[in-house]
Amino acid sequence: MELEQQQLTSEQPQSLPILGLSVDILSNYPQWLAAQIAQSRGLHVVTLNAEMTMQARSNPELAQVIQEAELVIPDGAGVVMHFRLRRRKIDRCPGIEMAADLLRVSAQQQSSFFFFGGEPGVTELAAQKWRQQLPNVNIVGTQHGYITGDEMENFCQTLQQLQPQVIYVGLGVPRQEFWIAEHRHLCPNTIWVGVGGSFDIWAETKTRAPGWLCNNNLEWVYRLYQEPWRWQRMLALPEFAWCSLVDTLK
Repeated sequence: MELEQQQLTSEQPQSLPILGLSVDILSNYPQWLAAQIAQSRGLHVVTLNAEMTMQARSNPELAQVIQEAELVIPDGAGVVMHFRLRRRKIDRCPGIEMAADLLRVSAQQQSSFFFFGGEPGVTELAAQKWRQQLPNVNIVGTQHGYITGDEMENFCQTLQQLQPQVIYVGLGVPRQEFWIAEHRHLCPNTIWVGVGGSFDIWAETKTRAPGWLCNNNLEWVYRLYQEPWRWQRMLALPEFAWCSLVDTLK
């Protein structure tokens, strides 16, 4: 086990370009991140999908935040498709699964986690569900995302005092990426991960797509069914596919 930990610590992510950004390829993301926790190495982790990639093409500030992140994970099916067009097979790593696996891997080490984001009550319920599953999990605090002004200032002070080893931020894209980039100095040795709507799934206030949809890269269909107001954002998917094809033919 010690030898495996040393190998994971020394493993260097392989960076692959994608439409002006890049993704990092590793053999095992949760285990690698657990090794970084053991080394007290601060990281910003971005889970990249097609929608975020297209947002970054029209938002230079977001593109810069993604480029400066220490680890960019291939979250979306579109990202996998992009590389298959180039005859490069990579595995998709859904951010919600990676974040859950990191909680499981780190529970035995008692690594400390903090949940921030979502509607009032959601992060608390998500933490409660995890404590039921993993009695050893060390979630040191939660905070919903609907805070401003003095509340935000007090929350930032709390993070500075706690110095959790991992902070999951679920504010949605791109808000969570900007928030992490602006505040990661509060906990410089912490791993910060944007987890989108993961808290809702963990709290069971929303459900994830059935396995057969996920396995066939159609999770976006179920999400659109749950949240039809997202249809305009989903237009980024065919746009991403077209840009990937054009980029391949260059």
